[in-house]
Amino acid sequence: MARSLSLNRQCLGLMTRIECSVRPLAGDNGLWTLLFAAGMAGEQPSALKAQGPFHGPLAAETVLDAIVESLTLHGYTLSDDPQAWALHLQRQLRAINGQRGTRSVRCQFPEH
Repeated sequence: MARSLSLNRQCLGLMTRIECSVRPLAGDNGLWTLLFAAGMAGEQPSALKAQGPFHGPLAAETVLDAIVESLTLHGYTLSDDPQAWALHLQRQLRAINGQRGTRSVRCQFPEH
């Protein structure tokens, strides 16, 4: 299974698109995530989602395989088109990594 793929479905004359990507999370701890962007083809994505974390790329790809299988049962087909929303997925990954990296720190400063 590819680590990035696109699916399309035509419905009522409109082309919907889903782009999927399997990416490692920051920290070199072996955790991976699935990223999804969905919307109308030729426009900005209307939804960004993530699933995970997963322990290793194989675990994430196995879940992606199941999701793609389900989507194809609902009329989506794999597309050879290049990913149009890769930057949106990258921004989503940065946001996830930022949330994972934040720690609650309490600081007290001495009064003078």
